[in-house]
Amino acid sequence: MAAVSAALALAACGPSGSDDRGPGDREARYRRVIEDPHPRPADVIEAAGAPTGVARADDGSLLLTFDAGNVEDDEGPAASAWRIVGPDGRTVAEHAEHGDAEAVRAEFRGVPGGFVRVPAGESADGAYALDVRGGRHTADITGTPLRTRPGDILLAEPEPTLVYRPATRTVAPPAGVPDDAVRLAVDERGTVWSLDQSLTEAPDRVVRQRDGRSLGSTAVPRPYAGGALTARGGNAALSLLQDDAARGLLVTTDAGGHWRTVLGGGVPWRELKRGPEFLVLELLADGRLLVGEEGGRYWLADDRGNSAFHELRTPATFTSFAVAGTTLYGIADATTETYDLVKGEGLWISRDGGGAWRRYEQHGRRSPAEVAKPST
Repeated sequence: MAAVSAALALAACGPSGSDDRGPGDREARYRRVIEDPHPRPADVIEAAGAPTGVARADDGSLLLTFDAGNVEDDEGPAASAWRIVGPDGRTVAEHAEHGDAEAVRAEFRGVPGGFVRVPAGESADGAYALDVRGGRHTADITGTPLRTRPGDILLAEPEPTLVYRPATRTVAPPAGVPDDAVRLAVDERGTVWSLDQSLTEAPDRVVRQRDGRSLGSTAVPRPYAGGALTARGGNAALSLLQDDAARGLLVTTDAGGHWRTVLGGGVPWRELKRGPEFLVLELLADGRLLVGEEGGRYWLADDRGNSAFHELRTPATFTSFAVAGTTLYGIADATTETYDLVKGEGLWISRDGGGAWRRYEQHGRRSPAEVAKPST
């Protein structure tokens, strides 16, 4: 792991170590931010200390989301913000708003030309698109199922299950998904992969389909049940659960033609300390799998065969992890709302498979005239 200088303090995400003005001053500023009916994005970002999520558009632009909630209670005032930075690391658009600590945190997906807001409820309401300049665009929300095709992106699952079509900015349920599907993935070829759980004693099955037509299925080997599911570029992987704990993977590298059960390969499954809901399972653009758990350890496959893994050395404890292409994004943050900052807090980026990490730093702002103020 490359040595990281303290000079790379995360300017975009607030201070990463100590606050020279003292914890009392930081607490007072934090309180002012969450109680402000019209907070400034920079103030929310400084108070939050680290992003809660990161999404990348096809041009390399990043959208970072930030949240600051009530520290003493899970109710009360809160503030949230998002910031779009261009490929050069400079801010091009940002937005902040006052809210409620009980509200669902905003989440975005990176799409061609920008980003799309993930609906927060049990319907498609609340979905909209942002271009890379921060311009907001209405999404065409429909209840008519779409036959998936190349370019469609899984927006939400399992309730509701929605795909997004960038060409028409359409949000809709995918056509032909089995009623008993509990997990879904959509690859860039438009193939929908689903984990189906039978109401009988039959084993779980991984079903794949495209354009509303079935391409085949495979049974999850006993004595395992299916867990997290991911698919990309002809590769797909399903975590295997036993006694409500991850114990291995079911993997295909030929679009579902053949499957392998991987129970070891360098991943000490029985050492995973958290439940399956904290499991991270991602596919890089080169076909390699990344597996781990939030707030814990992570392993990356040695090659696209995904049979042998090595543990990643990370510069901080990552509370969340994301993959875009072959770039890894790890976020170090407190697990509960706090006035203080944790060691290494912020967004860390690796472009070489976890060999070297750098903390994201702001390269300056565009002029005020260039920083977009999104319409509402």
